[in-house]
Amino acid sequence: MAKPKNDLPRVAQNKKAYHDYFVLETYEAGIALFGTEVKSIRAGKVNLKDAWCNIENGEIFANGMHISPYEQGNIFNRDPMRPKKLLMHKREIRRLFAEVKQQGLTLIPLSIYFVNGRAKLEVGLCKGKKNYDKRDAAAERDAKRTMERAMKN
Repeated sequence: MAKPKNDLPRVAQNKKAYHDYFVLETYEAGIALFGTEVKSIRAGKVNLKDAWCNIENGEIFANGMHISPYEQGNIFNRDPMRPKKLLMHKREIRRLFAEVKQQGLTLIPLSIYFVNGRAKLEVGLCKGKKNYDKRDAAAERDAKRTMERAMKN
């Protein structure tokens, strides 16, 4: 249930997730990766746009997360779209599994960053937005922007 510190530089962010979902809670998870995948993430060649997480047999996996092959990796490169196992406490996984099944929520990867040389994935427990919610959010953002302009002038 640890939240990432705001001063940590993000390698990649899933901005589409904040547009399509209400983020209720965030969790930090480690990622089981191979060496060439870590090097590719350090180079910033990762895409979280259409990624989601699912829980199978008490383990949590990130699907749809694209990590581009490392250029100097040759035979050691893995499939860019393979499911990546996330590392979380069993207690947290069981709690998330219960919330996803009972309340119809979704687990969405929000961002990737490094803590002490280890890649971490910020996973959000999310509820889907309807189209009118998206329009309300856009209108609120525009109103805030115009108020800031008026205060500046």
